[in-house]
Amino acid sequence: MLELTFLGSGNAFSQGGRYWSSFLVERQYLFDAPPTLLPHLKRLEVPLAELEVVFITHLHGDHFMGLPFLFLEYLHLTKRKEDLFIVGPPGIQETMEDFADRCYPGVTREAGYGRRYVDALPGHDQRTGRVTFRAVPMNHGRDSLECFGYRVNIGGKTVAYTGDTMFCEEIFELAEGADILVLDCTYSQGTGPEHMGLNDVKVVRERVQPETAIILTHLDGEPDTRGLANVVAAQDLATYRFA
Repeated sequence: MLELTFLGSGNAFSQGGRYWSSFLVERQYLFDAPPTLLPHLKRLEVPLAELEVVFITHLHGDHFMGLPFLFLEYLHLTKRKEDLFIVGPPGIQETMEDFADRCYPGVTREAGYGRRYVDALPGHDQRTGRVTFRAVPMNHGRDSLECFGYRVNIGGKTVAYTGDTMFCEEIFELAEGADILVLDCTYSQGTGPEHMGLNDVKVVRERVQPETAIILTHLDGEPDTRGLANVVAAQDLATYRFA
């Protein structure tokens, strides 16, 4: 049984009263780290010292700005000894350490554990902590921001996550053979710029093997998933289990 727990399921504007999108797998592997990361981990009673790997898809604020608060927690309240692995776009170490120190000067000093940063390298199978993964570039806008989806092998299953993206063929590379696909669906109707919408989800559902469970996130409301087999819209603080 594999567990996915959503800390939030909303977009950058928190439309529909949803918190920013982020989820945990097996309460140890974190995908994106929004500003509400720490209070939601505590609300869910996640053992903070047992977090092993954080996957950051891209450096928009709703996807990484919660990490300084986690570092602060480890510095002062929750002691940890094991390394924390942080996967992200190339240069993630310099960006994240600088940002955290600007938030709380000195928060990155020695605290009894190591922060081990891993640059995502598309086209390569990589290993971090106890899991293997592959990063796939996504199409999130037209600027120079690097955005990645991840395929991660956890507990004998493959979890794929697009992060933020428009519809692109790379989604199918990411989803091939995956047991679970967590998919951007920012627009509850139609489609739109920089992100996917429900019309895109319908195409993905048709092209991805039916056995792949699809969970929609980064939502602006409640998309109508009726008629879409094995598709659910994520809810804040909800847990989904897969045999």
